[in-house]
Amino acid sequence: MMNYKYSICYPNQKEIEHRNEVISANEVISIAKNYPWEDQLMLLDSLKENSVYYNPSLDFICLSNKRSFGLTAEFSKNKELEFSLWYDRPKKVRFLFGILGHKERMVLNEVSSVDFEMSLMYLGHFVKGNYLMLEKLYHK
Repeated sequence: MMNYKYSICYPNQKEIEHRNEVISANEVISIAKNYPWEDQLMLLDSLKENSVYYNPSLDFICLSNKRSFGLTAEFSKNKELEFSLWYDRPKKVRFLFGILGHKERMVLNEVSSVDFEMSLMYLGHFVKGNYLMLEKLYHK
């Protein structure tokens, strides 16, 4: 069973809130599903530009393998909730065109304009350890 920690970015707070309690995969899904995304976006819209620090975001990190999955909310042009999804995972990369070999390092990928249901589906893949499905998302 994998365990997670998470952090929250608020539109009106400079400091990221790091929650230190260890949570389960089911709690990850519940937190994302029940987070007040639209309320936080309305707060963001009400702030003066120089008072905005972040779009509403949740970032979950798997404690056993250090992979993370983040959701950042925004309103579409039609004022519908949509997300950018951030996936940070280890990947073998070549150095100097492979001359210096390969090393594993963390790589962050992002995809935007994803609706709420699809975002939750990909978060579900993350907590189930179905990383191949996440790789497909970022290589479309």
